[in-house]
Parts: sequence; structure tokens; C-alpha cells
Amino acid sequence: MGFQVRRGEPIIAGVKLFAVSALLVLALSASACDRSASPPSPSVVLSATIGSAVLAPVPTGGVAALDVGVTYDAVPMSRFVHMWHRPGGGLGFYFDTRNPFGRQAPMLVTGATNDPADPFVQVLLPMRPNGASGWVRTSDVRLVPQPERIVVDLSSRTLRRYVGDRLVDRFRVGVGTASTPTTAGTFYVWVRVPQADPNGPYGAFALGLSGFSKVLRDWPGGGRLAIHGTTNPANRGEAVSHGCIRVYNPDMLKLSHVSLGTPVIVKS
Repeated sequence: MGFQVRRGEPIIAGVKLFAVSALLVLALSASACDRSASPPSPSVVLSATIGSAVLAPVPTGGVAALDVGVTYDAVPMSRFVHMWHRPGGGLGFYFDTRNPFGRQAPMLVTGATNDPADPFVQVLLPMRPNGASGWVRTSDVRLVPQPERIVVDLSSRTLRRYVGDRLVDRFRVGVGTASTPTTAGTFYVWVRVPQADPNGPYGAFALGLSGFSKVLRDWPGGGRLAIHGTTNPANRGEAVSHGCIRVYNPDMLKLSHVSLGTPVIVKS
């Protein structure tokens, strides 16, 4: 899950596939081309829909104003957020925080500095390469505790949703095949995608995640991974997908209200 003082689920880069609907493809295109708002200039601008980040991970030495044992999301205060490769170091870049539906999506906090005079948090970015991160001043985001998490166990092919320590839902799910496997990692919900046709390839609903497939790139959404519905109950507990998590529609509807920024931990 996200940054915590206690030892918990490991933060590991990983991959799966997100094959999006035509609606989301259109939204991705619109987001990349939208010129209604401009970032500060001159600066490099990275967008989750059009670019990749190459950022070196930086270990942290402490906690800045974060409660022990709590997972946090960083909610951007504006569309373009100034980030650094290291806390306050280098030229940095502006990151476009909007998802394809125009929401300023929360980002999962994975680290923090311990300088009370100029505090920063490290956030997981919803772009390639998996595990890309940036550092942002706490004054540019709102830190919100995130009590929910989704845990996918590939060995048992199950999905569990927790609120705090309470198990809310448990489903058998479909996972990737041997040639397009679902890989373990820590991600978060980046976009919620309603589906007009519950009998379509993505079922009743889809949750687009922050990571991407390493196997497939020439795919709608650039190979973004997802948890999405299916009409086929026989998919449950089987290795049948291109790397995504397939959830039988009646179960997927129970996940349709999962909030943006919810951690998704995929365990091997």
C-alpha cells in the first residue's frame, strides 16, 4: 500500500494490462490535446496520457506530519503541480494531474522528508515506467488519509477489498495468461470508467490503475492496467486475460464506488 511508518505490503513496481473502451480512448485523446489551461513557463510538462517519467528513486529519512500506520493520498491543489526528482533539487517539472475525465486524480504517497521547514512527499505517478515517482511540496497538495485498499492475490486468484482492517469484499477473479501475465506490484486507482454496455469487453465497470503492462504497449491506453468487469462467470479463478484483473459483473458493481487514489496491491 502507500507510505506507512509500520512495515506493511512492499512497494514493488509491477504490470498488468488496461484495454480501454472507445469512450476512454476519446477521453485520452482529448486530454492530451486540451489547451484550455497552460502550465507555468518555461518548464517541462509531463502528462500521464502523453509521456513517460524517468525518475531515480530517493530513499527518505523520516516522516513529515504523517500519522503512524496511515496510508495517504496527495490530492493536487491545482491541475499542474510542480515536482522534483529530489526534494527541492534540480529544475523539476510540472505534472498534469488530470485524468482522461478531467478529474485531478489523487496520487499515492510513498515517502516523505523530515524537514519541518520545507516538507515534501514522494508520490507514485500514473505513467511509464512503472514505479515512476516525483517529489512535491506539501503546500501544493492536500494529504488525505486513505482507509481503503484492494489486494489481489495471484496465487489464489482472489481479490479482497478492505476498509481499514475490515474485509468488505472477497471475489474469485480472472488473471493474466502465461504469455501476458499479471505481475505483482503496488498501484492505485487513477480513473473510474463507467461502461455503457455491461455485455461489452470491459463489463459493467472498469477501474484504470496507475501502472502499465510490460508485455503490451501497442494497445488502447498504451497498455494501462485495469480491474474490469466480465459477463463470463467461468473467468473466475482462471488465467484468461491479457494481464488485467477480470471481475464477474455482479462483483464488479460492488467495486464501482471505489475512490480515486485507492491503493491496489497485486501479490504473487
